[in-house]
Amino acid sequence: MFDSLAAYLVEKGGLTNDELKLIGDLTVPKRLRKRQYLLQEGNVSNYISFIVKGCLRLYLVSKDGQEHIMRFGVENWWMSDYESFHSGLPSKYNIDALEDSELLMIDKKNYDLLMETVPDFKRMVDKLAARNYEAHQSRILSNISETAEEKYENFIKTYPAIFDRVPLHMVASFLGLSRETLSRVRQQNARKHGNNS
Repeated sequence: MFDSLAAYLVEKGGLTNDELKLIGDLTVPKRLRKRQYLLQEGNVSNYISFIVKGCLRLYLVSKDGQEHIMRFGVENWWMSDYESFHSGLPSKYNIDALEDSELLMIDKKNYDLLMETVPDFKRMVDKLAARNYEAHQSRILSNISETAEEKYENFIKTYPAIFDRVPLHMVASFLGLSRETLSRVRQQNARKHGNNS
């Protein structure tokens, strides 16, 4: 299972064999069944998890019982409630598996150790944090300025690996659209692209 993470760390961070061995010693493997929780609201997010196989989502349940999906994660992505992970405060979010999934988890103490002792790991994490921030900003801009059609087309372009793997109502939740609106947009999109072929 660690081979996937090792390949990722070499590609993204240029880590050495000794550094990989250290990280391998500090990771904990975990398997999740479909619909099983990795994190539940009210608990502290004590781990950052690398997804070896599967698909997860991070979401909030509002007072009226509506689910609001903040993030999806698939192979070679990291998943955690970063706010809770770094602050040690209880999470407002849930993380669960949308498919049977395999993860490699690093707890906060070992993560901090790696950040202090493996400069290439820290550089890689800093780059990922910057990319996440940019994606977050783009998403806010999209939510306040784009039409439903634009949101849908951007989602397909940006997350092709996710689009075919998650139910339509979850895509709608992620985009901040009703299921009915998304169904209408999909039909229009199919007609438009069907006519172009």
